Amino acid sequence: MAAVVRLSSVCRRGVKPLWYQSTLLSRPLVVPHKNQEQPYLLTARIHASQALYGSGSKAASLHWTAERALSVLLLAMGPVAYFNPGPVMDYSLAAALTLHGHWGIGQVLTDYVHGETKIKMANAGLFLLSTVTFAGLCYFNYNDVGICKAIALLWSK
Repeated sequence: MAAVVRLSSVCRRGVKPLWYQSTLLSRPLVVPHKNQEQPYLLTARIHASQALYGSGSKAASLHWTAERALSVLLLAMGPVAYFNPGPVMDYSLAAALTLHGHWGIGQVLTDYVHGETKIKMANAGLFLLSTVTFAGLCYFNYNDVGICKAIALLWSK
């Protein structure tokens, strides 16, 4: 049977694990350049997420809370839409689904798109996609059976 040892109990006895040594964590990587004989310092650029909603952590915290609240609201809207289909529920679903998708794709763009021009183009494309999605869902709700009844029709067959 395997024994589980806590890191703090090992470090208390005077033994430091290899990955816990501070010299390994703080020492820079020095590599030789191809055309030069002298090594140069290799530094990694870490891309942090840009502050989209203000510079304070309060705005980011509120945005994170709003994302989670919308996710929980979408979970609750499923049974409500099944038992009480109607135009109010259809348009609420259209807005909630569009906003949920907009925020999700926005996070992917924040993580993977770099460069000022590329970020502006990606955000413009995201706003266009979200606008077309919401307009299409509203058009479907107004001119067809609506989201709730369409899903009920899919489940009935």
